[in-house]
Amino acid sequence: MIEVKYFGAVAEKTKCEFEKVTFSEVSLQDLLRNLEEKYQFNSLSFSVAVNQKIVSKTAAYNLQTNDIVALLPPFAGG
Repeated sequence: MIEVKYFGAVAEKTKCEFEKVTFSEVSLQDLLRNLEEKYQFNSLSFSVAVNQKIVSKTAAYNLQTNDIVALLPPFAGG
């Protein structure tokens, strides 16, 4: 299973802070596409982290069992 954690506006949209999805292996793009279909994120802006490392949403990244994916709100620098 892959754990997906939601923060900020994404958590408000999903109405949960995390969920576990049943995939043994899936690409990051496929996971994001499935979540988009399920929750209709539309114009929400968010970054993606896999195992606490920020990755590009368009990166060719294959997720493995026990990975943790976080959808994070935009960051303000300072």
